[in-house]
Amino acid sequence: MSTEIVFRKPLLNATLPNQRVTSIDVRESAFQPDQQTGRHKHPCPVIGYIVEGAAVLQIEGQQPQQLSTGSAFYEPANVIIARFDNASANAPTKFIAQYLLDGDQALIEML
Repeated sequence: MSTEIVFRKPLLNATLPNQRVTSIDVRESAFQPDQQTGRHKHPCPVIGYIVEGAAVLQIEGQQPQQLSTGSAFYEPANVIIARFDNASANAPTKFIAQYLLDGDQALIEML
C-alpha cells in the first residue's frame, strides 16, 4: 500500500444555484487556428478544461478571459457566450467540455 499523498490542484470552483443534473455529457472538441464559435448559449451549465493551445472566452457583458493550456472554465446555463475562440492564429486548441444536463437537452444554441 502506497503512503504517497495524492496532489490535487484546484482549477475551478463554480456555484450552480438550484441546478438539477440528471446526466453529464463529456465531449472533446478541437478548434483550428483562429477558429471562432460565434455567439451561442447552452441550456445547461458547461464546465471545461483546455487540454492544448489557448482560447478566449467572453460571456456577454463581461471582459474576455484568456484560457491557456491547463485552464478550467465555466459557462453558466442560458447566458449568452459572446465568444469562445481559438486564441492562436498558428496552432489548434483542444478542450474537454462537460455538459451538466437535466433530462433531454440540446448541448448548444447558436444565436
